[in-house]
Amino acid sequence: MDFYGYFRSSSSYRCRIAFNLKGLDYRFKPVHLKSGAQRDPAFKALNPQGLLPALVTDDGAVLIQSLAILEWLEETHPTPAILSSDPLTRARERGFAQVIACETHPLQNLRVLSYLTGELGLDDAAKDGWLTRWLRDGLEACEGLLAQRPTQSRFCFGETPGLADICLVPQVFSAERFGISYADLPRVSAVYAACQALPAFDKAAPKNQPDFEA
Repeated sequence: MDFYGYFRSSSSYRCRIAFNLKGLDYRFKPVHLKSGAQRDPAFKALNPQGLLPALVTDDGAVLIQSLAILEWLEETHPTPAILSSDPLTRARERGFAQVIACETHPLQNLRVLSYLTGELGLDDAAKDGWLTRWLRDGLEACEGLLAQRPTQSRFCFGETPGLADICLVPQVFSAERFGISYADLPRVSAVYAACQALPAFDKAAPKNQPDFEA
């Protein structure tokens, strides 16, 4: 498989975690977001949306959007599972993941921040206020969802990491990168710490990627 990503991309980070949890190898194809490589015609021929990640399967099929890639990985490489076998828990896992991937992360996306400071002319203080408002809103929602679990557990929805954890960790990493505190969210903090102790998550961390830039 050819995996197109960027070390700091949260959506790419999710896929890296899943690859590691499932023990899958891939060929990494770096796409430098800060330099605009995602807008190059060659990459847009692969993914017309011009966003990361993108995955080219061994059969040559192109997949985009991290949640779709994660679902495909689960269906084609079901062991170890990243979704519960229980339909109700599975729905909760997907809902939690979508709070992050669909409602929170897009508002911190590079193209959104560039629009805020470019076309809208916001200064850094206003941009930081935007980030704090929406990232905190998402993490607070995650804390509330974790509090509602019928059974409290080490990871988001059980004693092994799954889809929800795969989405939560990159989002908390982003909060740290932007200087947004989450110390008052004990369940989010505990799950993040549990995940960070696992090799699959550590190996996927931005600092451990071949295209890492300090």
